[in-house]
Amino acid sequence: MAVNTEHQVYEQLMQTKLLPLYTATDLNYLSKAEEILVRNDVPLIEVTFRSELAAEAIKRLSESEKLLVGAGTVRTLAEAETAVENGACFVVSPAVVPEVIEYCLERDIPVFPGTATPRDIQLAAEYGIKIVKFFPADIYGGLKAINALSGPFYDMKFLPTGGINEQNFVEYLENPHVLGVGGSFILSEKIIKEDNGKKMDQILKTLVDQIK
Repeated sequence: MAVNTEHQVYEQLMQTKLLPLYTATDLNYLSKAEEILVRNDVPLIEVTFRSELAAEAIKRLSESEKLLVGAGTVRTLAEAETAVENGACFVVSPAVVPEVIEYCLERDIPVFPGTATPRDIQLAAEYGIKIVKFFPADIYGGLKAINALSGPFYDMKFLPTGGINEQNFVEYLENPHVLGVGGSFILSEKIIKEDNGKKMDQILKTLVDQIK
């Protein structure tokens, strides 16, 4: 089970550097979320299994074919199977879940296991994984921890989430060990609901402009 590091998801994440974490509680706002991402050249979305609408949201966004759609907060094999059956092309977990990793690798699906300790990272590395989620980044030491962990794990790249926001995300992205950052600060259904996406569109544009 080798990791295909040339997969489109990795290449797009390297280019975009932002991974929007989206929890769908109302499918009526899904098309607006998609529209905002496309307009701002952020063609990825991680739909989290933090709501019962996750599978349907993944299915609708995947069928639209405008975004690379992934599943987040995937903690079980059943959730991974449901996500992929509904069109998810990558999977993100809050921890190292062996059955989820193995399921994804067998199908050439990029998987980003959540790590916070050297043991976590070593477990991921033993599967040939070179990019791991670092979560929750703020609680586990942020950039200081990433720099320290990058000593022994010099061949690893990190995707920090948790405590990343519009004030500190650029500092994270400037770190050579960080591939990209994820979070709901990039895309929020709650903010979209406020004025049908106008404020959210401006927020994302501001974030993207700081990367260019």
